[in-house]
Amino acid sequence: MVFKRLLGSLGVGGPTVDTVLDPAPAVPGGTLSGTVRIKGGGADFTVEAVTLELVARVEAEHDDGESEGTVAFERFTVGGGFRLAEGEERGVPFSVRLPWETPLTELHGQGLGVVLGVRTELAVAGAKDKGDLDPLAVRPLAAQEAVLEAFGRLGFGFKSADLELGRIHGTGQRLPFYQEIELTPAPEYAHLVSEIEVTFLADPAGVEVVLEADKRGGLFSEGHDAVTRFTVHHHDVDRTDWSAEVDRWVRQLTESHAARHASHDEYAHKEEHGHGGHHGEGRHRSGPGVGTAVAVGAAGLAVGVVGGMVAAEVVDEVGDFFEGDDEEEDDEG
Repeated sequence: MVFKRLLGSLGVGGPTVDTVLDPAPAVPGGTLSGTVRIKGGGADFTVEAVTLELVARVEAEHDDGESEGTVAFERFTVGGGFRLAEGEERGVPFSVRLPWETPLTELHGQGLGVVLGVRTELAVAGAKDKGDLDPLAVRPLAAQEAVLEAFGRLGFGFKSADLELGRIHGTGQRLPFYQEIELTPAPEYAHLVSEIEVTFLADPAGVEVVLEADKRGGLFSEGHDAVTRFTVHHHDVDRTDWSAEVDRWVRQLTESHAARHASHDEYAHKEEHGHGGHHGEGRHRSGPGVGTAVAVGAAGLAVGVVGGMVAAEVVDEVGDFFEGDDEEEDDEG
């Protein structure tokens, strides 16, 4: 999906920008490549800078409820300092490195409902204009895929995925938001937890895996959240029995005494934007694709839909994001 936008700040006759990303999905910490195609307008212009901005649709919790908005989480200057003649067409190739914590948008080629974009900005004649917004596809790192595959083999299913504004205390998180992948429990854990949420925080050495279980209450006790964390090194991916490892994680999460009191531990609190409440309070937000059914096979988690309804909702969310982003930003100030 590529959009051409007239540089509105320059009026009729200004240059247009058209950014084309390489078709293969990127990976967190990997290279994002493509070309910014610029076409001159009705006069000569000096292009001072060509900038790419990574943006995401993020949810936030606050005292009045929940809201969604666009968050920019990285910027790259990929060109500039040249004269663009009237009607001239010029390509600016680029190759930039994504942040390691860039969220996942797909698994096994199926969309998760998380919306990321690459916005292109031209600085011309002292004016800046956000001229192009294109969807960004990101697939898992090998370590992330291994963990999700193991959950699938153990009988867990995909429920939804979203991005939450806030930080997870006690981690090395760098972005202003984190991704949650919500899984329905395998049958043997269904009496203990209603869902498990997986958050990946990757870096050059490996991936920190944060697991949160929404624990079911008993006859004489209330349900509560339990949180624990594990570290996976990139070089261990091919020499680990991931089904056994993830099973051990889940058992530790659901059965250990420490996990029962994790909601009072500094590492178990996720600070939401605007207040310091625990992530489990006000349960629970759902990103695009909530209610998505899942077919779980030997290959791991595979995303499906029910009657096409959920898929249509996801498409609408994505379309709204890319077609109405600028107007929404104006409203939000």
